[in-house]
Amino acid sequence: MAIEQKANFKSKKKFISSDILIPKILAFFAAISIFTTIGIVLILLYESVGFFKQIPLWDFITGTKWTPLFEPALYGILPLVSGTILITVIASIIAIPIGLGSAIYLSEYASPRVRNIIKPILEILAGIPTIVYGFFALTFVTPILQFLIPQTEIFNALSAGIVVGIMIIPMISSMSEDAMVAVPNTLRNGAYALGSTKLEVALKIVVPAAFSGIMASFVLSLSRAVGETMIVSLAAGNLPSMSFNPLESVQTLTAYIVSVSSGDTRFGSVEYLTIYSVGMTLFVLTLGMNILASYISRKFREEY
Repeated sequence: MAIEQKANFKSKKKFISSDILIPKILAFFAAISIFTTIGIVLILLYESVGFFKQIPLWDFITGTKWTPLFEPALYGILPLVSGTILITVIASIIAIPIGLGSAIYLSEYASPRVRNIIKPILEILAGIPTIVYGFFALTFVTPILQFLIPQTEIFNALSAGIVVGIMIIPMISSMSEDAMVAVPNTLRNGAYALGSTKLEVALKIVVPAAFSGIMASFVLSLSRAVGETMIVSLAAGNLPSMSFNPLESVQTLTAYIVSVSSGDTRFGSVEYLTIYSVGMTLFVLTLGMNILASYISRKFREEY
């Protein structure tokens, strides 16, 4: 009896120890991501402050010329921002209709067997390295565009935007389909009982009910497009321009960071510090889009 009580005491003690230890370990793992984010923000802020001590902030955010590596050196960020926005808009025009349409099909029309086949195939696109997408844009999409529109330049925003849109289709499709599947079948059955067609149920019942998740997928996918690097570096070119002509070469925020990070600039120079000022601009843009996605998800969330 004493031996059994002793064994039970040891087992209970071990159970209590694991209850205390495991949460602390998990909390440590969670804290790693928080401290990593804080570290990134602090580095960006510290180096950006060094840049803005030499270049006025107002000139940086309102200037329309970006030539930090040439004389005269000009540090207006708007050409890089406009190039980023242009490619993001093109990507959204490609990805949103296709991604949402495929999500509606998978959620409302496809049988479980078809869904289990198509969805993994769609998600394969998300696993393709972005540099492969970049070469695909440069060697396949661009020649087709030049054949259809002869004035298209070798490096152009349209080709890069199309391929970035293709890249983010799986994210929109998967997240939107998950949001639609979460809509209770009672809503669908009620609409069918009133004589609605499958298309009417999909567009007037399911999509509005899953609107918060769908909008969150849009915003998060577009923030992914804003931060894309290799596709735009290979296919869009390196010409900072305020032109919104998609057939011309543009340079994005990420493409500039890649071009300057090659090691040709002197460490600590103003040209080197532009990496951090551009990185901070990119961070603010993506952070704003993520906050917008979170706000939309909370505001339009439906709980069943």
